[in-house]
Amino acid sequence: MIPSITELKADADDLRVARLAAAAVGLSLVDAAIPLPLPGVKPGLANIVTLLALARYGWKSAAWVSGLRVVAGSMLLGQFLAPSFFLSLAGAIFSLAALALAQYLPARWFGMVSWSLMASFAHIAGQVMLARLWLAPHDGIFRLAPVFALAALVFGVVNGFFACRLQQELFSERTPS
Repeated sequence: MIPSITELKADADDLRVARLAAAAVGLSLVDAAIPLPLPGVKPGLANIVTLLALARYGWKSAAWVSGLRVVAGSMLLGQFLAPSFFLSLAGAIFSLAALALAQYLPARWFGMVSWSLMASFAHIAGQVMLARLWLAPHDGIFRLAPVFALAALVFGVVNGFFACRLQQELFSERTPS
């Protein structure tokens, strides 16, 4: 008996998400290589790609990009199913929840930078909550909250700015008005 082969067909949306996810994974690897003074504080460069996916293609594409980045990035870094994987996953889930709401805010007052800030603070909140419930079941972790909040503020603004600039550079002539 000949084993059957199932061939999956990838459409244009699948290929676009794969390209964006690959870019996000690459930026996650860059993030992991940047030495920072406190564990858990990273620039979150891959979130730039998630923001671009959200702005250009919608929340579903952004969610796929973020989810694939968490899984593939953790596998490439040898951290799949390790505590850092679950912390990253919790941050991504909270961040995506914030972006799901943020995309419906008035565009006149809210754009890439504010989306990035909301996602950054939600990401940190998700990670701190999981760490408090699972890894450090005492209130001492909350003493680091000001440091994490400052990092979320700085990296949220910087990443939002870069996402905004990239959107202008890459999509300005193709974006409908």
